[in-house]
Parts: sequence; structure tokens; C-alpha cells
Amino acid sequence: MKETTRSVIRGTGSYIPEKVIGSEYFMDATFFENGVPLDKPNAEVINKFSQITGILERRYAGENELCSNIAARAAQMALNDSGIDKETLDYIIFCHNFGDIQPGSNRSDLLPSLASKVKQHLGIMNPDCVAYDIIFGCPGWVQGSIQADYYIRSGDARRVMVIGSETLSRIIDAHDRDSMIFADGAGAVIFEAGEEAEQNKGILAHKTQTFAMGHGNHLYMGKTNDPTADDANRFMKMNGRKLYEFAIVQVPLVIQKAIEKSGLALEDINIIFVHQANEKMDAAIMRNLFKLYGRNSVPQGLVPMTVSWLGNSSVATVPTLLDLVLHGQIKGYSVKEGDVAVFASVGAGMHINAFLYRF
Repeated sequence: MKETTRSVIRGTGSYIPEKVIGSEYFMDATFFENGVPLDKPNAEVINKFSQITGILERRYAGENELCSNIAARAAQMALNDSGIDKETLDYIIFCHNFGDIQPGSNRSDLLPSLASKVKQHLGIMNPDCVAYDIIFGCPGWVQGSIQADYYIRSGDARRVMVIGSETLSRIIDAHDRDSMIFADGAGAVIFEAGEEAEQNKGILAHKTQTFAMGHGNHLYMGKTNDPTADDANRFMKMNGRKLYEFAIVQVPLVIQKAIEKSGLALEDINIIFVHQANEKMDAAIMRNLFKLYGRNSVPQGLVPMTVSWLGNSSVATVPTLLDLVLHGQIKGYSVKEGDVAVFASVGAGMHINAFLYRF
């Protein structure tokens, strides 16, 4: 491949589970903190949570749906959108964190890889289509896209599908109020080596960092908040305050590094696809990014959001957001040829990553 080869988006797809979980779902929950039941009415706890996170609804997978099932649906939509022959895919990179989890269980099934399961679901016969998983926290899909770019730029691959899918509803602690932030969903994107006329399109630059020392326990696996329950099981836990403080400082710096690597300026950015973690946190990240450039405000219409009605589906938030914008499903947001986008995420690790893309 020539050095000017770019990784261009050829198709996108997303699957949003039908099961809508509103605030009323949590009204009968028993929340604990430090082993003691919260001494507040659930309505007050839920209302405060919504004010902080911006989340009013989230989606949970159905009883007959697994992480790999919903991923396969998103993958098929991406194939349909691209119009390419599925047998010409060189790689399927599946980004998740907990594998397939059966309803009523919180045990992960990681064997065989979920990417292999998706390949089987899609009926791809070509053995040269290599399918593997990466576990990288919420930034998994962004990192999978960076890996796809390496494959394409090296000439080892021409077409790579990158999937982000998760069923977090099956790994959360029902007695932890932080559990209300998490959701299920899947998104898939097909990258392809650009043609000669597309040299200015595609992934322009990227940056990834891992802050393990001192920050690795902001998201972790721990026992239930209920002190009377069997503590053999483990659930996803979050040190929300520490995570927030970390993210609003470090994510803007990583985005800035990616912009600098691209040779572009902040003014060249037309849209930002940021991990849908928490509305308040994402707003602070954007404000601090613009402050790095001496700007006191974030332009309107720059940052599309879905967290209010889809919640935080981890690796699925960014590809789902992209698919919805490209298909006109987010009011007031679209992209046109020549627009430059930033894709960015932060999560367990702690990992932060970002890449720039020109449409």
C-alpha cells in the first residue's frame, strides 16, 4: 500500500434493544452505600441521578439476546449499508468487556471469541477473514478502529469490520445506584482502504494512553453493595467521583494530542463523537478541551448526544452514535464531504483514546 492510503468508512450499523428502561424501573430497588441502605426515597435518588448524568432512559437486551447476537445484527446492517461482499472482509475485530452473559447470570462466556461467533452468525466461509476480540474498557471500539487503520495502512488488509457490543445490564449490581448509568447495545463499522481519489479522506491521526498507576481502580469488578448477599459473585463497580475528576482533565489532553498529530487546528473540527458516559462529564470534557485552545465556550451543534435515551452502553456508544448521525436519526446533526470528526473515549484501564477522521 502507498503511504497515502487512508482507512475510509464504507458502512455502519447499530442495534438498539427494544426494552426501554425508564426511571420507574428502579423505584422498588434497595440501594446500599457502605453496607447501609440509602436513607433517601428512591424517587429522590433517581431524580438526582438523572440531573447529574442526563440519563432518563436506557435499553436492556431481551431474554433471547446475547452480546454476540445483537452484535451480529449490527454487523449485518453495516454489511447491508456498505454493499460489500461479506466474504471479502479481512478482519472482524469485536470490542467488548464481558463476553456473552446469559439472562439471570453474571458469568462471562468468552470462548470461542465473540468475533468468531459473529462470523458464524453472518455465515462467512472465508478462513482468511480473521476474527478476534479485544477487551479495552469503554474505549474498545475506538482502539479497534485504530488497529484496523494499522492493518489497512500496512497493506495486510483491505476491509476490516470493527464491532462494539455490550450487555452491561447483566453484570451490574442492582443494589448500587451507579448501576442506573449502564445499558446494552451494539454498533459496527466497516473500514476499507480508500481509492486513489480518496487520499484526503479517512483516519488522519490517533492517540492512545493508559493510566494504570493510581487510576486503574476507577472501574473494576467487586462484590454487591448488599451486605447480606453471597459475595462470591462479582459485579461492575465505578468510583464515579474519581473517574469524573480524571476524565475531565486527561481526555481533553489526549484529544489535543491527536489533533496536533493530524496537523489540523481545533477550528477544523466539525463534529465530535465522544463516549456517551455521562452528560455532565462529557460537557465538562468539551469545555476543558476548548479552554486548552483559549476558548471559553463550546460551539452549538458540535457534540451529538444519545446518553439521555440510550444510557451508557460502553464500547457500543460511539459506533451507535456514528450510525445514527450518518442515517439522520439525531436531530440537528449530520456530516458532509470534507467534514472532520473527532472520535474519543475513556474507560477501564484507565484508557483514553482519540482519532481524527475526514469524511
